[in-house]
Amino acid sequence: MSLDPNLFTLTITSRAESPHIVELIDPKETVHYRKELVEHPQAGTLYEFNIFDPLSGSCLASVTAPSAASKHKTIELHNPSVPIELKYTGTFTFRWTFAWEEHSFEWKREECFLIRKPDPPVLVAITKEPPGRIKTKAVQILDYNINRFDIHDRKGLEIVLLSALLSFQDYSDELHGGRREENASSSSAAPTKSVMKAQDLEVLAPQLPPKPRKSGLEKVAEMQRGDLGEIQVEDEGKIDDYAQYCTNLLEGNNMLFVVLHSSTPATVPKVLQIAHQTKRIRHKAGSEDDLHQYVQSDAAHLTSLSGKKGPRIIKLDNNAESSDKYKPPESLSVYLSKIPMPELEPKAQGTDRSREEKDNHKGKGKEKNDKQGKQRE
Repeated sequence: MSLDPNLFTLTITSRAESPHIVELIDPKETVHYRKELVEHPQAGTLYEFNIFDPLSGSCLASVTAPSAASKHKTIELHNPSVPIELKYTGTFTFRWTFAWEEHSFEWKREECFLIRKPDPPVLVAITKEPPGRIKTKAVQILDYNINRFDIHDRKGLEIVLLSALLSFQDYSDELHGGRREENASSSSAAPTKSVMKAQDLEVLAPQLPPKPRKSGLEKVAEMQRGDLGEIQVEDEGKIDDYAQYCTNLLEGNNMLFVVLHSSTPATVPKVLQIAHQTKRIRHKAGSEDDLHQYVQSDAAHLTSLSGKKGPRIIKLDNNAESSDKYKPPESLSVYLSKIPMPELEPKAQGTDRSREEKDNHKGKGKEKNDKQGKQRE
């Protein structure tokens, strides 16, 4: 979302030497907040980070959860201690909610609203997000909208808004995988120094370590530009990598379903193969939840087989038009869901045809009776 250049903006930047430290900096290069991720000895046991005031060094807030991918996190403000519950309330879209001083707030992908039912919500914060994964670059707190409401601790609300926002990137990275591996590889890789002697006339250039090659699963994750769970199938990428990516998204209770979309007519068969391989992987892993599969093709393909409305005429001569031949769909979407989705069930057309024939038969009978009555008169 585009930001207003006239408003106060905080840029979110990670330290190059310490990737687990994130700073919120204004246009004058002044650091207003600092986030430090707490690394526990046993990986995956607890997710925790603290928000510090750079000037005083005091801890302003802490965010904790069983893991970064948890849908329920606790934000605790310090001095005094005020616990805030941050909950994931979205079913098909990205949505997190929390309460502050009898007001309800809702974070979406790039916007935070103050909810006023039945009145329209009020925008209180906006961010700048690149396409694909959540990776916030900048944020603006709309004080002119917050001041319209009776909120006593506006500073506390600002800290809660930013703490929730900083947890979303960790949530997205945990679902896609690879954040901690990337941080570990970047921190463990020591830069090589050039060797220089006093008698040497030239300074030897340092030899950089070879850039690690990305796995097929990471390439598939980087190609996604839509919402989480909406998977665009490209020509590039193996079927097994796409299927493993779908399987990772469907693990646990974070995702109820995924949707596979074909990008070109050539990827339509690939979509079906990925869906089959995803169900096969889950079956081998001993998953108890059977996936429901729903297929939707383009509307042009659905009407191309029947042509115009009315009874279909079958031509027995050898000069049949090419339009009667089967044409594969140009686009395809496959839903893999843990729960039934009746709205995607195919509708029976035979029942509708029989009803139309009965109605036409009744209408013709009624017209015949009316004509006979007029003749008798």
